[in-house]
Amino acid sequence: MKRKLLFGERMLYGDGTSPFNVIIPFKIKGNINEADLKFALFRIQKKHPWLSAAIRFDEDKKPWFVTNRTENFKVPIRIVERLDDQTWEEESAQEWKTLFDATAAPLFRVVWVKGNLVSEFLLVFHHCLCDGTAALSILTELLQLLDDPDSHIGSEIPIMGIEDVIPGKILNSYRNRTKNSIIGKMATLALWIIPLKKIAVERKRDFMLHWKFDEELTSQIVQFCKANQFTVNTLLSAVVLMAFKNVRKEKAFNKISLPVDIRNFNPLIKKDNIFAFGLMIVLSLLPEKDFLSQVKTLQAVVDTKSAKLNPYSLMMMMESCHPALQNFTNLLKYGKSSNDCMFSNLGRIAIEHQYQHFEVETIFSPSVMGPLGNTTTMIVSTYRNQMDFTFVASEGYVPFVEAEAIKEQVISILKSQILQPIEILTATA
Repeated sequence: MKRKLLFGERMLYGDGTSPFNVIIPFKIKGNINEADLKFALFRIQKKHPWLSAAIRFDEDKKPWFVTNRTENFKVPIRIVERLDDQTWEEESAQEWKTLFDATAAPLFRVVWVKGNLVSEFLLVFHHCLCDGTAALSILTELLQLLDDPDSHIGSEIPIMGIEDVIPGKILNSYRNRTKNSIIGKMATLALWIIPLKKIAVERKRDFMLHWKFDEELTSQIVQFCKANQFTVNTLLSAVVLMAFKNVRKEKAFNKISLPVDIRNFNPLIKKDNIFAFGLMIVLSLLPEKDFLSQVKTLQAVVDTKSAKLNPYSLMMMMESCHPALQNFTNLLKYGKSSNDCMFSNLGRIAIEHQYQHFEVETIFSPSVMGPLGNTTTMIVSTYRNQMDFTFVASEGYVPFVEAEAIKEQVISILKSQILQPIEILTATA
């Protein structure tokens, strides 16, 4: 099997010389057999063809996913000794900078931080292969198979091209093809003429901050949002924007980018489809009298922007931009940063925690690190009724001391609103 990489996938893959890795860490209490892990990964590769794919270039230097079903094309497993509760964080940082060799191995590997009573596992994917939703589907299947190797996980109908993710009536419409082609060509022209100084920001040290809210505070946040008729995602977006402004002052942009799961708008893409294309909205806070007014106004903006998202037109337009791929990549890589961070709330992770042979103690929020400009990313998820935060950045974009202060501000702002009255922590830049 083979298929061409779509525009978004090509952008994430680049020329294959820079890592762009997504990591899903989780913690298991119980004994895991290495042979069972290998068999589970074999079954998962069998279900998902693109997990057994290499990347090959054709005569026009265009990349293709090409499946390789040979015995030596298995998901690599690296086992390290678990020294303490932070070992998995250190291994995550190592995995951010470890390149996938797409000619010799799958774009998926596993790190086993092995302890006596508990172990952490890191599922590591190249971002061009899949997004967070697909990665969590693979995690669900892995846990099922580790507990019961004979468990039925079904089979994926793989996405073979643009025609599998856009309804034929839309894709073949002359009006749609013409409109999106014109928009794509205009975007291509604009990318060609934008002047760029090809000097990338020096990233310096990459780092991660991780924290978790207990069940009580998590529940209070959810109830607070329900009572005030806005979503948890909108509340957290507002808090993140405020935290950056409070800490970074005039260096803050008052702008965050929010990935939106395309599956919410395109039923052709299933949760277990290996797919990496996402939608995006950008949010900024508007000046309002008080906190609640700001969040409610932001919710109205979210609703309006979400209603305007059109995955079919966007994908058709982007597929006409392949000639400008390098220019678009250069814009991201060398252009001046204009937003504070990428913020993603995965919401509640609906994966059971109690299995016959082990317990999933926690699923940590994913981390992602890539070469395309500002690396600052905050990802939130909720598992076992506990909200979990992962904040990654590079010193060249956000100094570590400022990142720590932003973390404290996020915690402080939330608690000051949810648990009124409470003393607000003072963060230092």
